[in-house]
Amino acid sequence: MKRLQDLLDYNLAWAQEKKSTEPDFFKNLSKQQTPNFLWIGCSDSRVPETQISQQNPGDIFVHRNIANLVLHSDMNLQSVLQYAVEVLKVGHVIVCGHYGCGGIKAALEDQKLGLIDNWLRNIKDLYQLHKEEIDSFEKESERVNRLSELNVEQQVRYVCDNPFVRSEWASGRDLWVHGWVYDLETGLIKDLEVTVGKKDCV
Repeated sequence: MKRLQDLLDYNLAWAQEKKSTEPDFFKNLSKQQTPNFLWIGCSDSRVPETQISQQNPGDIFVHRNIANLVLHSDMNLQSVLQYAVEVLKVGHVIVCGHYGCGGIKAALEDQKLGLIDNWLRNIKDLYQLHKEEIDSFEKESERVNRLSELNVEQQVRYVCDNPFVRSEWASGRDLWVHGWVYDLETGLIKDLEVTVGKKDCV
């Protein structure tokens, strides 16, 4: 198991190597933040957005929570979304779930975990809407993965209904919303092909 000090040691080694290969990297990075992407992902530690998409620090503005939910009552998410589209002017909002999601599995199995049960209520409701389809899969992993896909599609709709996003579209700005799922077993991202732009919603 890694020690806390290991993280600091790794940071020092990384910063030194980065500075030796790209002397102006940190100087340029500190000047401004101009990402073109907002990534709304799961808190799962196995899904590092910049690493799996081979991006650099500063390329992706990020919000992560359990099961990548876009809730109107979540002021943290709403603040991040507003800042991303109105101030940073990102061109793409990506909702990215992942197969084998623990939050999805807990909601599907109706496990009693305490406070998080309230957070997962939305996924439990989504399961009830698609119960016949999901229950038709024999394997638990298939049921979890299908609900993960349906959850991403639902969150994409919530992003599209967001007043900040709709305001950007109404102004004529080119802004796109995408739904992806990351496969932990292959390392590949699947595009669910639910992309939405201003022409689809305004």
